[in-house]
Amino acid sequence: MERAPYYDDIASGPAATAHWLTADDGARIRVAAFAGGTEGTVLLFTGRTEYIEKYARVAQDFLDRGLTTLVVDWRGQGLSDRLTGDASLGHVAHFSDYQLDVGAVTTAAAELELPKPWYLLGHSMGGAIGLRALHNGLPVEAAACTGPMWGISLNPILRPVAWAVSGVSRHLGLGAVYAPGTKPTNYVISAAFQDNLLTTDAESYELLRHQLQTHPELAIGGPSLAWLNEALWEIRDLRRRPAPDVPAITFIGDNERIVDMQAVRDRMQSWPGGEIVVLPGGEHEILMEARQTRHTVIDRMVGFFKTTGSHSATQAKAAS
Repeated sequence: MERAPYYDDIASGPAATAHWLTADDGARIRVAAFAGGTEGTVLLFTGRTEYIEKYARVAQDFLDRGLTTLVVDWRGQGLSDRLTGDASLGHVAHFSDYQLDVGAVTTAAAELELPKPWYLLGHSMGGAIGLRALHNGLPVEAAACTGPMWGISLNPILRPVAWAVSGVSRHLGLGAVYAPGTKPTNYVISAAFQDNLLTTDAESYELLRHQLQTHPELAIGGPSLAWLNEALWEIRDLRRRPAPDVPAITFIGDNERIVDMQAVRDRMQSWPGGEIVVLPGGEHEILMEARQTRHTVIDRMVGFFKTTGSHSATQAKAAS
């Protein structure tokens, strides 16, 4: 694996080793390993618009609790290959293409000999990608999600419009056009902290803004119509499937305004042995909240990994 850049000047976390990976269709993606934990590895599936350096503090939290972390820049964002001539557009041709990235990530985790057991952490879009990967047999012992995109928060009146406009755009060759109401500028650059949709912690919000101002090449803006249409179809298909046979815990803020909170509740209520934790006052990015909140969530998550996941692994060995 070829070494890739990692911007430690903005990371606010431990050292990391970044690599370029090539997915089966030739797309180049970036991953970074925050190594040193010996009690397992967290495969961290980021959300739409996100990038590796954003999660350096979280990787330190996991490292403090004995876990290595492997973080990915999905195709179309971070430093991974952009998929259109507009580098600010959040675009993917098919949602299934993200599973090619997942395949490259798991291969890299094995080649890097990252310690097992492996666990999944999926945030927002990464929660949808992660759920599909679990259905596909992702080799993890337990999973956690924060604000997972198992539904998109849309005005009921606008939902059929989103389906219609995004669907028609594909047939008209307009899939690589920004979805209505979105723009090329990244949200944290354009939106004031007051009443933002991501976090109640001003320090974290300022850190995210500083990261993108320092390295604007990491930023993307709104999604394409093709991405929106693909996301809607993926969510619909995942909703119809039973929960995978993997222990799971999900964290969501009670002021969530980006993903559909009821869809998350419904999914977890139908997940055998699944747990949902609702954080009072929390926004979409639970792991970008204040340090105390972040540590409370990480402690609960790691405890779940090490107890439920270990129990699951023991059961699997006994069955074999």
